[in-house]
Amino acid sequence: MAGPGRRSSTFTRLLRHGFTDPSAAERLLDSTELSLVRDDPVLLEALGRTADPDLALLGLVRLLEAQPAGTARRRLLDTVIAAKPLRDRLLGVLGASAALADHLSRHPRDWEALVTYEPRDLHPGVEEFQRGLAEATDPVSLRVAYRRCLLSIAARDVCGTTDVAETAAELADLATATLRAALGLACAAAPEDAALCRLAVIAMGKCGGHELNYVSDVDVIFVGEAVDGADEGKALRAATKLASHMMRICSETTVEGSIWPVDANLRPEGRNGPLVRTLSSHLAYYQRWAKTWEFQALLKARPVAGDLALGEEYVAAVEPLVWQAAERENFVADVQKMRRRVVENIPVAEVERELKLGPGGLRDVEFAVQLLQLVHGRADASLRSGTTLDALQALAAGGYVGRADAVQLDEAYRFLRSMEHRIQLYRLRRTHLVPEGEADQRRLGRSMGLRADPVGELNREWKRHAAVVRRLHEKLFYRPLLDAVAQLPTGEARLSSEAARERLVALGYADPASALRHLEALASGVTRKAAIQRTLLPVLLGWFADSADPDAGLLNFRKVSDALGKTPWYLRLLRDEGAAAENLARVLSAGRLAPDLLMRAPEAVALLGDGDGDGGGLEPRGRHHLEQEILATVGRAENGQQAVTAARGVRRRELFRTAAADIVSSYGTETQPAEPDQGALVDRVGSAVSDLTAATLAGTLRAVVRDGWGETLPTRFAVIGMGRFGGHELGYGSDADVLFVHEPQDGVDEREAAEAANRVVSEMRRLLQVSSADPPLLIDADLRPEGKSGPLVRTLKSYEAYYRRWSLVWESQALLRAEPVAGDEELGRRFLELVDPLRYPRGGLGEEAVREIRRLKARMESERLPRGADPKLHTKLGPGGLSDVEWTVQLLQLRHGWEQAGLRTTRTRDALTAAREAGLMSAEDAEILDEAWVLATRVRNAVMLVRGRAGDTFPSDAREVAAVGRYLGYGPGHVGDMLDDYRRTARRARGVVETLFYGG
Repeated sequence: MAGPGRRSSTFTRLLRHGFTDPSAAERLLDSTELSLVRDDPVLLEALGRTADPDLALLGLVRLLEAQPAGTARRRLLDTVIAAKPLRDRLLGVLGASAALADHLSRHPRDWEALVTYEPRDLHPGVEEFQRGLAEATDPVSLRVAYRRCLLSIAARDVCGTTDVAETAAELADLATATLRAALGLACAAAPEDAALCRLAVIAMGKCGGHELNYVSDVDVIFVGEAVDGADEGKALRAATKLASHMMRICSETTVEGSIWPVDANLRPEGRNGPLVRTLSSHLAYYQRWAKTWEFQALLKARPVAGDLALGEEYVAAVEPLVWQAAERENFVADVQKMRRRVVENIPVAEVERELKLGPGGLRDVEFAVQLLQLVHGRADASLRSGTTLDALQALAAGGYVGRADAVQLDEAYRFLRSMEHRIQLYRLRRTHLVPEGEADQRRLGRSMGLRADPVGELNREWKRHAAVVRRLHEKLFYRPLLDAVAQLPTGEARLSSEAARERLVALGYADPASALRHLEALASGVTRKAAIQRTLLPVLLGWFADSADPDAGLLNFRKVSDALGKTPWYLRLLRDEGAAAENLARVLSAGRLAPDLLMRAPEAVALLGDGDGDGGGLEPRGRHHLEQEILATVGRAENGQQAVTAARGVRRRELFRTAAADIVSSYGTETQPAEPDQGALVDRVGSAVSDLTAATLAGTLRAVVRDGWGETLPTRFAVIGMGRFGGHELGYGSDADVLFVHEPQDGVDEREAAEAANRVVSEMRRLLQVSSADPPLLIDADLRPEGKSGPLVRTLKSYEAYYRRWSLVWESQALLRAEPVAGDEELGRRFLELVDPLRYPRGGLGEEAVREIRRLKARMESERLPRGADPKLHTKLGPGGLSDVEWTVQLLQLRHGWEQAGLRTTRTRDALTAAREAGLMSAEDAEILDEAWVLATRVRNAVMLVRGRAGDTFPSDAREVAAVGRYLGYGPGHVGDMLDDYRRTARRARGVVETLFYGG
């Protein structure tokens, strides 16, 4: 008997080595021959390295007791003590699998299968497993032999001799050998049937993909043919008997358990179809009736047993159908829908524990990889592997998946598959649920090498990897390019030079020779950049062709790619993120402005993505955020010029964002139709450009003041927006119409204050127009009192004196758009209080003032219209153009703004709405004027986007006017319709203006 001290010492050591029940372990050690080595540190350490030391010790005791007394028992004991490789394998299996421990207790000599293998046997293949099963003469002995082979696979697995992919491959090889042995037994039992037919067994699913689990259905399809001279009907009946018998041998449960179910439900028509079909019958079904998921399943088809030549014929015959499946209508959507249906069918209580089918589970990896394979594998044979990890590696090598994403997905898949293996290995039961009990999770965590905090570490790592899988699955599985690539004819999925030339001509490229040179420069070579661009280009060419200038789109894409092609995120963005590729294609082929802005800072292409990050995406940023960013940028600059250069850089980026959003919304994409509300588009552009201009002026003012006076200017200073700027209606090429007002600080001489204010204005104008990579911002102060002959900046008192004594009616009209945009807010508010009585005169305008406005309007129409211009197509001064609508609205504001609060707004469309609501015009007239104003504004914006310079009439160049039409929603060949529609809209508006403005 051991003394108390020794017992206490053993108890402590057992606890330290990971035993959860040291007392029970002590009793087991004392009650067997292991008592002789109970204190052996080597044995205790070996037990402590297992997934469950208590389970390993119990299994070892049971195995020892099952050995015949004497030599056999002594040999096992000596091996456990002295032979490290065998000890680690044996104890590793016993600590991880209660089911295999049960097998060893029933077949105590099978532990000898774990004797150190010769090098050729470290990773046995099908032939090696067939030798291990060769002695099986009936179903029971086959099951015993199968478990013996499984024992060796598990030993290599738990000891780390094989990784999870090698273990899965070995399990598939063992399944192959078992199917062959089972079919051999079936044929031996019915030789007359075997003589009538050829029968091929095609492995599907994980067995076909060489990535089987410990316990899984083995999915198969049977192909049968009659031997020469045999009746086909009899041959198929004989083949069906053999197939059925083989399935029973593998699936039936005895005292030794079952091997695994053989599932033939992936066959044509599923369980309702015949178990065995001829090759021609299979092909007829697949060509006429097969559903999308059936082709996805055939991706893993592999002949494994029976007549292998027939099996190879089957695979060769169906393979072309598999790689044409992506061309089926709604193929991508069908696969995606099927994945969603799988998730929806998981019981709610099990979703969070589902390792295979749930979100972030193994099936997410497999479906994403298979979908990418089926879409891109048509043109790239390197992707046609049935093994998930091999296919993932090929997708990464070909540029279809980013390398970093592939590495993360590989690591996550291996971790989740290892969890699945170890969960199933414990009881050899088919399950994919993570156990809930702490003891089970502790054993599972330790089996994965997590020893410090097995339960906590396991759950953290599991959730981390599941989150990675879920994120990457969403990114890859729902990639927008997949549908577009899938819809390309097979020959165009990877363009050869000849295919590219033909496609360019068919798509209407004006200069296919130049376009071909751009394609060759983009796609030739063996670089990763070229590989990814070869995938993108066939789709991009179609999107470019949907514009008025596809040649320019392709040329611009080459320029952007030359600038950014070595930047890791650029091509990854286009390949992976949302509608970025289509957005870029639309932007690059829609005209000059947006590409010019992009070329000056190509990194802005990142805005075309999903916009998950701060400031990303195409949604316009508000005035507050823009001003905050610009002021912060100005604050970091060393001097005024650097500060304003940085502010102009922000302005350029945001102009690109606004232009890109406008183009994408106007053209529409495959996932997002064109914006139907033209007025909303106009308002969004006007507000965005106006807010950006105001923020830029605020930043410039801050920079100039800081550079010249530190923090305090001798005078309070405000910038008042006028015209379209004050009305939040700026276009891409608009100048900033402003007034400058100042008021000396207390105690500051007026002359000093005036000099400071004039210096500020002069420096602001200079810095905003300095030649640089950024577009200039022109400040126009011609609406100031006395026009160009008057001082640039006045005090508030000077404005008051001027307006009181000299103000003309046109100045009251101009002040309808006045709104503070930068500088001293309180001074700006007081300026508005000063001018409100002028722009909203109490009692309205007198008749003489009304006549004066009408005379001014008529003179402007006759004097300012450019010589040679078609008045009916001039968007600003022509009949029914912007001037007609705005002067009509402004006349109503001058006459009724004092009594109608809704008219006291700087925005034309808001004033139109208020006039209608006040009964000053009919709803029909308001709608006609609004439609004309929106259309004219859209045309001006389109001209700027297309030509890169402002214009008030339609371009004369055929390609440019077609591009304007495409922006406005007119397809090829409909330029005449666009011009007719504009004339008709303007003519109707002019009729309303004649009545409301001229009183006729």
